[in-house]
Amino acid sequence: MFFDTHAHLDTPVFDSDRNEVFERAQSAGVTRFVNPAFDTVSSARACALAETRPNVWAAVGVHPNDADSVIKNEGCLCDIFRLASMPKVVAIGEIGLDYHWDTSPRQVQSNVFIEQLSIARKTNLPVIIHCRNGVSTTTDNALEDLLAILFDRPWLESRVLLHSFAGDLDQARRAIGRGYMLGLGGPLTYPKSLFTRDVAQYVPLEYIVLETDAPYLPPQKVRGKRNEPSYMPAVAEKISELRAIDIEEVARVTTENALRFFGIGDGLVL
Repeated sequence: MFFDTHAHLDTPVFDSDRNEVFERAQSAGVTRFVNPAFDTVSSARACALAETRPNVWAAVGVHPNDADSVIKNEGCLCDIFRLASMPKVVAIGEIGLDYHWDTSPRQVQSNVFIEQLSIARKTNLPVIIHCRNGVSTTTDNALEDLLAILFDRPWLESRVLLHSFAGDLDQARRAIGRGYMLGLGGPLTYPKSLFTRDVAQYVPLEYIVLETDAPYLPPQKVRGKRNEPSYMPAVAEKISELRAIDIEEVARVTTENALRFFGIGDGLVL
Protein backbone atom coordinates (compact mmCIF):
# COMPACT_ATOMS: atom_id res chain seq x y z
CA MET A 1 0.00 0.00 0.00
CA PHE A 2 1.24 3.49 -0.89
CA PHE A 3 1.12 6.70 1.17
CA ASP A 4 0.72 9.92 -0.83
CA THR A 5 2.42 12.45 1.45
CA HIS A 6 1.51 15.50 -0.64
CA ALA A 7 -1.78 15.84 -2.54
CA HIS A 8 -3.97 18.94 -2.75
CA LEU A 9 -7.22 17.02 -2.85
CA ASP A 10 -9.19 19.89 -1.32
CA THR A 11 -8.73 22.11 -4.39
CA PRO A 12 -11.79 22.99 -6.52
CA VAL A 13 -10.38 21.10 -9.52
CA PHE A 14 -11.45 17.90 -7.71
CA ASP A 15 -14.93 19.12 -6.73
CA SER A 16 -16.69 17.34 -9.60
CA ASP A 17 -15.19 13.87 -9.05
CA ARG A 18 -13.43 13.77 -5.68
CA ASN A 19 -15.06 10.51 -4.62
CA GLU A 20 -14.01 8.86 -7.88
CA VAL A 21 -10.45 10.15 -7.40
CA PHE A 22 -10.30 8.40 -4.03
CA GLU A 23 -11.78 5.24 -5.53
CA ARG A 24 -9.17 5.18 -8.30
CA ALA A 25 -6.43 5.76 -5.76
CA GLN A 26 -7.67 2.84 -3.66
CA SER A 27 -7.69 0.61 -6.74
CA ALA A 28 -4.08 1.61 -7.44
CA GLY A 29 -3.04 0.77 -3.87
CA VAL A 30 -2.75 4.37 -2.66
CA THR A 31 -4.53 4.30 0.67
CA ARG A 32 -3.25 7.19 2.81
CA PHE A 33 -2.91 10.89 2.08
CA VAL A 34 -1.62 14.11 3.59
CA ASN A 35 -3.28 17.23 2.19
CA PRO A 36 -1.06 20.32 2.62
CA ALA A 37 -2.29 23.90 2.26
CA PHE A 38 -1.31 27.14 0.49
CA ASP A 39 -2.99 29.76 2.70
CA THR A 40 -5.60 30.13 5.44
CA VAL A 41 -8.52 29.28 3.14
CA SER A 42 -6.95 26.07 1.85
CA SER A 43 -5.78 25.24 5.38
CA ALA A 44 -9.39 25.30 6.55
CA ARG A 45 -10.45 23.22 3.52
CA ALA A 46 -7.71 20.67 4.19
CA CYS A 47 -8.85 20.29 7.79
CA ALA A 48 -12.47 19.89 6.70
CA LEU A 49 -11.58 17.20 4.16
CA ALA A 50 -9.49 15.32 6.72
CA GLU A 51 -12.41 15.29 9.13
CA THR A 52 -14.60 13.52 6.56
CA ARG A 53 -12.15 10.75 5.64
CA PRO A 54 -10.28 8.44 8.02
CA ASN A 55 -7.33 8.01 5.64
CA VAL A 56 -6.68 11.74 5.02
CA TRP A 57 -4.65 14.05 7.25
CA ALA A 58 -4.04 17.78 6.88
CA ALA A 59 -1.10 20.17 6.96
CA VAL A 60 -1.73 23.89 7.46
CA GLY A 61 0.41 26.83 6.42
CA VAL A 62 1.10 29.66 3.99
CA HIS A 63 3.00 28.94 0.76
CA PRO A 64 5.90 31.33 -0.01
CA ASN A 65 4.06 32.60 -3.10
CA ASP A 66 1.32 33.80 -0.74
CA ALA A 67 3.66 35.26 1.88
CA ASP A 68 2.47 38.79 1.09
CA SER A 69 -0.97 37.84 2.40
CA VAL A 70 0.54 37.50 5.88
CA ILE A 71 1.79 41.09 5.73
CA LYS A 72 -1.63 42.32 4.58
CA ASN A 73 -3.55 40.30 7.18
CA GLU A 74 -2.13 40.40 10.69
CA GLY A 75 -4.42 37.60 11.82
CA CYS A 76 -3.28 35.18 9.13
CA LEU A 77 -0.68 33.32 11.18
CA CYS A 78 -2.99 33.35 14.19
CA ASP A 79 -5.44 31.40 12.02
CA ILE A 80 -2.69 28.93 11.08
CA PHE A 81 -1.76 28.49 14.74
CA ARG A 82 -5.42 27.88 15.64
CA LEU A 83 -5.95 25.38 12.83
CA ALA A 84 -2.75 23.55 13.79
CA SER A 85 -4.52 22.32 16.92
CA MET A 86 -7.18 20.47 14.92
CA PRO A 87 -7.11 16.72 15.64
CA LYS A 88 -6.05 15.55 12.17
CA VAL A 89 -3.41 18.17 11.47
CA VAL A 90 -0.05 16.38 11.29
CA ALA A 91 2.29 19.09 9.96
CA ILE A 92 2.83 22.76 9.17
CA GLY A 93 3.02 23.19 5.41
CA GLU A 94 3.61 23.75 2.76
CA ILE A 95 5.98 26.54 3.71
CA GLY A 96 9.39 27.65 2.46
CA LEU A 97 11.01 29.74 -0.28
CA ASP A 98 10.22 30.17 -3.98
CA TYR A 99 12.66 32.15 -6.14
CA HIS A 100 11.13 30.96 -9.41
CA TRP A 101 7.91 32.94 -9.38
CA ASP A 102 9.03 35.64 -6.90
CA THR A 103 5.41 36.68 -6.32
CA SER A 104 6.37 37.78 -2.80
CA PRO A 105 9.60 39.66 -1.96
CA ARG A 106 12.30 37.25 -0.84
CA GLN A 107 12.79 38.90 2.53
CA VAL A 108 9.04 38.64 3.16
CA GLN A 109 9.15 34.96 2.18
CA SER A 110 12.02 34.38 4.58
CA ASN A 111 10.34 36.21 7.47
CA VAL A 112 7.03 34.38 7.00
CA PHE A 113 8.85 31.06 6.68
CA ILE A 114 10.71 31.64 9.96
CA GLU A 115 7.51 32.67 11.72
CA GLN A 116 5.83 29.45 10.61
CA LEU A 117 8.79 27.40 11.79
CA SER A 118 8.12 28.97 15.18
CA ILE A 119 4.50 27.82 14.96
CA ALA A 120 5.75 24.30 14.23
CA ARG A 121 7.93 24.42 17.32
CA LYS A 122 5.11 25.71 19.53
CA THR A 123 2.69 23.06 18.26
CA ASN A 124 5.29 20.26 18.18
CA LEU A 125 4.54 19.49 14.52
CA PRO A 126 6.93 18.60 11.68
CA VAL A 127 7.15 20.81 8.61
CA ILE A 128 6.51 20.21 4.90
CA ILE A 129 8.84 22.40 2.88
CA HIS A 130 8.34 23.93 -0.56
CA CYS A 131 11.54 25.14 -2.22
CA ARG A 132 12.09 26.24 -5.80
CA ASN A 133 15.22 27.86 -7.19
CA GLY A 134 15.26 30.77 -9.62
CA VAL A 135 17.20 31.03 -12.85
CA SER A 136 20.69 31.78 -11.53
CA THR A 137 22.60 29.04 -9.72
CA THR A 138 24.40 31.68 -7.62
CA THR A 139 21.93 34.43 -6.69
CA ASP A 140 18.73 32.36 -7.03
CA ASN A 141 19.66 29.23 -5.08
CA ALA A 142 16.64 29.07 -2.81
CA LEU A 143 17.58 25.62 -1.52
CA GLU A 144 20.89 26.83 -0.10
CA ASP A 145 19.17 29.77 1.61
CA LEU A 146 16.50 27.45 2.95
CA LEU A 147 18.95 24.86 4.26
CA ALA A 148 20.86 27.62 6.06
CA ILE A 149 17.68 28.62 7.88
CA LEU A 150 16.81 25.03 8.75
CA PHE A 151 20.32 24.03 9.82
CA ASP A 152 20.38 27.00 12.21
CA ARG A 153 17.51 25.37 14.10
CA PRO A 154 18.74 22.06 15.50
CA TRP A 155 15.35 21.33 17.05
CA LEU A 156 14.14 20.62 13.49
CA GLU A 157 16.29 17.49 13.23
CA SER A 158 14.13 14.64 11.85
CA ARG A 159 11.18 17.05 11.64
CA VAL A 160 11.56 18.28 8.03
CA LEU A 161 10.11 16.89 4.80
CA LEU A 162 11.58 18.51 1.68
CA HIS A 163 8.65 18.21 -0.71
CA SER A 164 9.37 17.61 -4.42
CA PHE A 165 13.09 17.55 -3.69
CA ALA A 166 15.04 18.86 -6.67
CA GLY A 167 18.48 19.41 -5.18
CA ASP A 168 21.64 17.56 -6.08
CA LEU A 169 23.10 14.54 -4.32
CA ASP A 170 25.38 16.64 -2.11
CA GLN A 171 22.44 18.72 -0.88
CA ALA A 172 20.43 15.56 -0.34
CA ARG A 173 23.19 14.01 1.77
CA ARG A 174 23.50 17.16 3.86
CA ALA A 175 19.75 17.15 4.42
CA ILE A 176 19.48 13.50 5.43
CA GLY A 177 22.45 14.10 7.71
CA ARG A 178 19.98 16.11 9.77
CA GLY A 179 17.38 13.37 9.53
CA TYR A 180 15.26 15.20 6.94
CA MET A 181 12.93 13.27 4.63
CA LEU A 182 12.95 13.79 0.86
CA GLY A 183 9.67 13.74 -1.08
CA LEU A 184 9.82 12.31 -4.61
CA GLY A 185 7.01 12.51 -7.15
CA GLY A 186 6.23 12.87 -10.83
CA PRO A 187 9.37 14.87 -11.76
CA LEU A 188 11.46 11.79 -10.99
CA THR A 189 10.07 10.27 -14.20
CA TYR A 190 10.95 13.27 -16.40
CA PRO A 191 13.82 12.73 -18.88
CA LYS A 192 15.77 15.80 -17.70
CA SER A 193 15.51 15.10 -13.94
CA LEU A 194 19.05 13.74 -13.65
CA PHE A 195 19.73 15.08 -10.14
CA THR A 196 16.45 13.65 -8.87
CA ARG A 197 17.25 10.22 -10.30
CA ASP A 198 20.64 10.30 -8.54
CA VAL A 199 18.85 11.04 -5.28
CA ALA A 200 16.32 8.24 -5.84
CA GLN A 201 19.09 5.78 -6.62
CA TYR A 202 21.71 6.58 -3.99
CA VAL A 203 19.99 8.09 -0.93
CA PRO A 204 19.02 5.39 1.61
CA LEU A 205 15.38 4.46 1.09
CA GLU A 206 14.71 5.17 4.78
CA TYR A 207 14.86 8.89 3.97
CA ILE A 208 12.44 8.87 1.03
CA VAL A 209 8.67 9.31 0.92
CA LEU A 210 6.38 9.30 -2.10
CA GLU A 211 4.07 12.09 -3.24
CA THR A 212 2.02 13.20 -6.23
CA ASP A 213 1.51 16.94 -5.58
CA ALA A 214 -1.85 16.36 -7.27
CA PRO A 215 -3.27 18.06 -9.26
CA TYR A 216 0.22 19.24 -10.30
CA LEU A 217 3.37 17.51 -11.65
CA PRO A 218 1.94 14.33 -13.20
CA PRO A 219 4.34 11.51 -14.15
CA GLN A 220 5.84 11.52 -17.63
CA LYS A 221 3.37 9.05 -19.12
CA VAL A 222 0.42 11.34 -18.28
CA ARG A 223 2.07 14.77 -18.58
CA GLY A 224 -0.43 17.37 -19.62
CA LYS A 225 -3.21 15.73 -17.63
CA ARG A 226 -4.48 16.57 -14.17
CA ASN A 227 -2.40 14.62 -11.68
CA GLU A 228 -4.08 12.40 -9.09
CA PRO A 229 -2.96 9.85 -6.48
CA SER A 230 -3.76 6.84 -8.69
CA TYR A 231 -0.69 7.78 -10.76
CA MET A 232 1.67 7.32 -7.82
CA PRO A 233 2.76 3.76 -8.77
CA ALA A 234 4.64 5.27 -11.73
CA VAL A 235 6.93 7.03 -9.24
CA ALA A 236 7.43 3.87 -7.23
CA GLU A 237 8.18 1.93 -10.41
CA LYS A 238 10.96 4.37 -11.32
CA ILE A 239 12.52 4.03 -7.86
CA SER A 240 12.21 0.24 -8.13
CA GLU A 241 13.96 0.34 -11.49
CA LEU A 242 16.77 2.65 -10.34
CA ARG A 243 17.47 0.68 -7.18
CA ALA A 244 16.85 -2.79 -8.65
CA ILE A 245 14.42 -3.71 -5.86
CA ASP A 246 10.82 -4.92 -5.85
CA ILE A 247 8.14 -2.24 -6.01
CA GLU A 248 6.55 -3.87 -2.95
CA GLU A 249 9.69 -2.99 -1.00
CA VAL A 250 9.47 0.61 -2.19
CA ALA A 251 5.84 0.77 -1.05
CA ARG A 252 6.54 -0.83 2.32
CA VAL A 253 9.54 1.28 3.31
CA THR A 254 8.23 4.63 2.06
CA THR A 255 4.89 4.06 3.77
CA GLU A 256 6.64 3.18 7.04
CA ASN A 257 8.73 6.34 6.66
CA ALA A 258 5.62 8.49 6.20
CA LEU A 259 3.76 6.95 9.14
CA ARG A 260 6.78 7.51 11.37
CA PHE A 261 7.43 11.06 10.18
CA PHE A 262 3.84 12.23 10.67
CA GLY A 263 3.34 10.25 13.87
CA ILE A 264 0.41 8.32 12.44
CA GLY A 265 -0.43 4.91 13.86
CA ASP A 266 -0.85 2.00 11.46
CA GLY A 267 -4.09 0.70 12.89
CA LEU A 268 -6.22 2.16 10.10
CA VAL A 269 -8.58 -0.39 8.58
CA LEU A 270 -9.06 0.27 4.84
